[in-house]
Amino acid sequence: MPPGQLPATAPVQWYLIVSAALFCIGLFGMMTRRNAIAMLMSIELMLNAANINLVAFSGYLASRTLAGQIFALFVIAIAAAEAAVGLAIVINVYRTLRHVNADEVNLMKW
Repeated sequence: MPPGQLPATAPVQWYLIVSAALFCIGLFGMMTRRNAIAMLMSIELMLNAANINLVAFSGYLASRTLAGQIFALFVIAIAAAEAAVGLAIVINVYRTLRHVNADEVNLMKW
């Protein structure tokens, strides 16, 4: 068995295709949606696509370290913090304006 290849696993290209599809869906949702909650969900999709890449590439490293999984855990922690802060901002905007349309929110302007 060649070094760096796991036995009986899918090729790394399959993981990259799934990850690219998730990232493209998230990017499309981020660019087309006006609802702040839908935008947060799109950001989560893009972060999960990055996690798939990290874990897939760490599985195909010759050194067999857990660096990809550890980085993925950090990304999950950052995503949780982003979701908490983003949801708090969305709730405060909704309490003030009674909508979460990102195009019409200008509360943070001077």
